[in-house]
Amino acid sequence: MSVKSGFNENIVAPLKIIAMNNCRELGSMINSEILKMHQGETDTPDEYLTHYHMEYLRTGERRAIIDESVRGTDLYIITDVVNNYSDIEPGGVRFGATPDEHFQDLKRIISACHGSPHRINIIMPYLYEGRFNNRKNMESLDCAISLIDIADMGISSFITFDAHDGRVQNALPILGIDNYPTSYQFIEAIMNGDDGLSFDKDSLLIVSPDIGGMGRVVFYSSILGVNMGMFYIRKDYSRKDHPIVAIEFLGSDIKDKDIIIVDDMIDTGISMIATARELKKRGARKVIIASTFGMFNDGFEMFDKAYNEGMINRIYTTNLTYCPKELLEKPYYKMVDMSRQIALIIESINHDASLGELVDHSALIIDLLKSKQNNL
Repeated sequence: MSVKSGFNENIVAPLKIIAMNNCRELGSMINSEILKMHQGETDTPDEYLTHYHMEYLRTGERRAIIDESVRGTDLYIITDVVNNYSDIEPGGVRFGATPDEHFQDLKRIISACHGSPHRINIIMPYLYEGRFNNRKNMESLDCAISLIDIADMGISSFITFDAHDGRVQNALPILGIDNYPTSYQFIEAIMNGDDGLSFDKDSLLIVSPDIGGMGRVVFYSSILGVNMGMFYIRKDYSRKDHPIVAIEFLGSDIKDKDIIIVDDMIDTGISMIATARELKKRGARKVIIASTFGMFNDGFEMFDKAYNEGMINRIYTTNLTYCPKELLEKPYYKMVDMSRQIALIIESINHDASLGELVDHSALIIDLLKSKQNNL
């Protein structure tokens, strides 16, 4: 994505960024991208990052302390609420390793600001409790409650990516949630990934592992001009345990086609591997997985096995959530860097500039496809 031009000279307020301890690496990359955008300009700071630390009591209680003034600034707080690889261990006790604790620490940082910034903007790539977004019976509605909770603390904007269900934005009808896509970055990464894919309808198919991801698959297939498909798990609801009767595929012929499985996240990976196995049974050639958030909560053993057995060829996930070194070293893994996208979003909001092409990637993807075609 090219450097965004046409920013107004007058910024809303001086820019400051707090990258929480759970996403320091991503915060540093975003800081570097913004510094590049202002290279050669006068009065550019050495960095935009503002540092903080946590003060702990032996009881496990803690509070946030911001190490420098943020008064009058346009402040962006970035957090990765699902980073389970926290290295904060005061007194031998592990802190900050669960989403609940990360969310509470975010609230502590907002509170530590004392309302002194001109604006407080939250960037939470993986939406906290985003999968608990609807209520069926006597269930809590955690995502909506947490959003209302944080909005009541006086934030100006809330930024997330590929929310599990975009309708959760209705929880904040006035403030709203900016839910940004990752489609351009994924398509660019896959095109440059040396996977030997041909982006035409005779060679490529976009597949969703379930009905929940169909909206994403419809966009990908439409913009790329290829066919799509979806797996449907048929269950026996006459029995209490609802056993799986059959796995049906809804879509065109798979045989000898390359497949891109698109989904918002890899949790344990069971459904992804099952989808890949069913695709291979039906004659798929290469199977590529593209998932925004790579959790890998059951580790990498099943993915290693699937790769060695030829079930999958490549996995792409973003760095919007923590990527452990072990994952980065896997032969089948490629990371999709989102730091520049976030930097552009921050710069645009900080200058009250248009967010059009950052919200809708259609034009960017069309230009990318044309460029790819011209280079063939």
